[in-house]
Amino acid sequence: MIIGLAGGTGSGKSSIVRSLVARVGGCVIDLESYALDRSAFDDEPEAIDTTLLVTQLGDLRRGEAIRKPVYCLETHARAGVEVVAPARLVLVEGLFTLWWGTLRALLDVKVFVDAPADLRLIRRIRRDLADRGRTVEQVLHQYSGPVRAAHERYVEPTRVHADDVVVNDGPLEDAVEQVIALVRRRRVDGLAGATRP
Repeated sequence: MIIGLAGGTGSGKSSIVRSLVARVGGCVIDLESYALDRSAFDDEPEAIDTTLLVTQLGDLRRGEAIRKPVYCLETHARAGVEVVAPARLVLVEGLFTLWWGTLRALLDVKVFVDAPADLRLIRRIRRDLADRGRTVEQVLHQYSGPVRAAHERYVEPTRVHADDVVVNDGPLEDAVEQVIALVRRRRVDGLAGATRP
């Protein structure tokens, strides 16, 4: 089963995915790994190598291992590959996961992770200070410019493609439980459909 999780920066997509893998296993395909040389792009879907992404998801569905790119945030370029073995559960996460029809067609479950804008900004500040060595001023400048514009233009409109919207504004486990419940419903619905005459 391939599950896609989209949503704005700081909505908690990665945290939900990590918790899901810890609980039920699976492999993770993050859109950030498929970023092209981003010198000409700024938080836009065109920055993602969708051809390679869709091809490799097809390979995983057929039970084949893939060589997922490793993207370096410091150099804004690919820094190698990581071998990803196929798994019963494949989690695809990123800002634009529900943007392309070709990718949506591969997803068995489509989730839009939402959270209030102020909470998303707080999480973004914490993450970028801790993990990316940025200052508060740098984060606010980026967020108020290209990040917010990209959210309004490319991320928020994809909410309509989701099977469900998971609001992640409380305990993480609550959001994770919502995703698990959605997957179980889809699995039951799929089995019911397969057994109908």
